[in-house]
Amino acid sequence: MAAAQESSKFCEAFPMKSGDGPKSYAKNSTFQREAVDVAKQLIVKEIAEKLDIEILLSSKSNTFHIADLGCSTGPNTFSAVEGILEAVQLKYQSQMMNSQVPEFQVFFNDHTTNDFNMLFKSLPPNRPYYAVGVPGSFYGRIFPNASIHFVHSSFSLHWLSRVPKQVVDRNSPAWNKGRIQYSNSTDEVVRAYEAQFAEDMGCFLHARAQEIVHGGLMVIITPGRPNGSSHSDYVANATLLLVGSCLMDMAKEGVLLEEKVDSFNLPMYYMSPQELEAAVEQNGFFSIERLEYLPRVPVDDTVSEQLASHLRAALEGLIKQQFGEEILDELFDRYRKKVEEQLSILEIESGKPTHFLAALKRKAN
Repeated sequence: MAAAQESSKFCEAFPMKSGDGPKSYAKNSTFQREAVDVAKQLIVKEIAEKLDIEILLSSKSNTFHIADLGCSTGPNTFSAVEGILEAVQLKYQSQMMNSQVPEFQVFFNDHTTNDFNMLFKSLPPNRPYYAVGVPGSFYGRIFPNASIHFVHSSFSLHWLSRVPKQVVDRNSPAWNKGRIQYSNSTDEVVRAYEAQFAEDMGCFLHARAQEIVHGGLMVIITPGRPNGSSHSDYVANATLLLVGSCLMDMAKEGVLLEEKVDSFNLPMYYMSPQELEAAVEQNGFFSIERLEYLPRVPVDDTVSEQLASHLRAALEGLIKQQFGEEILDELFDRYRKKVEEQLSILEIESGKPTHFLAALKRKAN
């Protein structure tokens, strides 16, 4: 009961577009897939060098537990899990322990409103692991103590547990009137988002410290801005600003109510590696084994179409809840056109990293 209560405190959910239709997340998450693919060799290296397989040999069970937090509907989660599993098998084989290669159980975690039916239907038919769906927010406890050997989380931790309360409070200095996110807003709004991120990351690390076995690993792949850069200079924030400007244009034209825009904010925050380091240090239960930017995949002529479809797959549920379904086509058509008009922003930023990988190891203390 206690575990369920702890997890239920984090009740806001922001699922990706369900199903496998042309507008679904399953069909519109290739940007995320490219980053996962780029990170695979780094994950293989971390497992080869840092995973303590003695932790499993010393336990009564011969089952290696992998958790993917924020798995959505696939197919990216299956690709990531396959790479992790193969790397663990190689680790055993490299130490001449073929006969002791464990069985594998994979926990696919996401919010209760995630399309788990689509996830289960998409599971690879000849998978070499036992699959389990685990509903619940990863900002709370979702597994028993010391039960997980490897945690993977990709493109999930930029989603906050909730929108900071101050930014939707008309009486607060941090009221974010006329904007849907923080990067071009007042210092009060930025501080509210920074505080929400720090609180959420603290909860995330606290829960994982209890769930991961001593010597276990956790790999995080996340969009994030470079150390020392401002929020407004980060390209992902720039693209989200265009969504906000499209909504405000539609409000001025009477397509939707401006009050609806004033009360709508995105629960997203792009951390820097430095911010993650500070959270890990404050938690105290993990060592950072690797922290590096991932190479950026260059954009091509179809980037405006891709950005519109990918962003719609991620944000459609939130926007539909606030403004209704009837504005979706027009909104993302306007967004696509704005991206085309401002492609220079993306081109200028194309040399800067937009994602980074962090490998953390659970300390023995």
